Amino acid sequence: MARDPPEHGSFPAKDYHDPPPAPLFNLAELGLWSFYRALIAEFIATLLLLYIIVMTIIGYSSEIDPTKGGDECGGVGILGIAWSAGGMVFVLVYCIAGISGGHMNPAVTLAFFLARKVSLVRAVFYMVAQCLGAICGVGLVKAFHNGGYSLYGGGANEVVEGYSKGVGLAAEVIGTFVLVYTVFSATDPKRNARDSHVPVLAPLPIGFAVFVVVLATAPITGTGINPARSLGAAVIYNKRKAWDDQWIFWVGPFIGAAIASFYHQFILRATTIKALGSFRSQIYG
Repeated sequence: MARDPPEHGSFPAKDYHDPPPAPLFNLAELGLWSFYRALIAEFIATLLLLYIIVMTIIGYSSEIDPTKGGDECGGVGILGIAWSAGGMVFVLVYCIAGISGGHMNPAVTLAFFLARKVSLVRAVFYMVAQCLGAICGVGLVKAFHNGGYSLYGGGANEVVEGYSKGVGLAAEVIGTFVLVYTVFSATDPKRNARDSHVPVLAPLPIGFAVFVVVLATAPITGTGINPARSLGAAVIYNKRKAWDDQWIFWVGPFIGAAIASFYHQFILRATTIKALGSFRSQIYG
């Protein structure tokens, strides 16, 4: 199929090259300092992300607590919590994208692995670092708020009463799809080359994606879309309800991430068709 001619007055697109697929197993990474530097970056970034998110949630709950003279109409509200989560994601992705890719989320890491952007070794180590960072981040919140932490739910993800587990699972799938789809689109080298004249930072749409997803899903699940975030809060809060619903905040985000990865790579980018065309050209000359 012929390529569409450039529109009058359009900006010329820069050349772009997709990086080669990451090997499935790349044990050589274990001998590189850059690998461990990326792990440290993921650990610290996830720690800070959970600290800010859960601290905001606990602080808001304390501000509206009527037993402490709080005003139920006061505080930052769900809008403030959404800004806190989205803004912190924006800041952290901007800070560490050049070091580790700025995942801070096992679902995002899984999507990158399925798209062959990271190796299995890196994906597994990233997920471990993210979960440990999340646990430490929520632990700091509990240390600072002491008794108020457990009193206000510990920022743990649970399906809100009145919603079924199926609805909660669907909300997590769709919310994570929105996030991962945005991540792939914002970091697509083809988009960066084609729209190089548009000065938009990749972390900005990613942060906004988190913001809008929090607004949509917080009334249903408290917004997980990040298994490390849900695990960290569940470990420190350690209540039965949080553990009973924990599977939703792993299965849902992983399904949503896998669908987003497939959609972007094989539908929008047509990776399979390109690979098949290249294969045919090599055979038939």
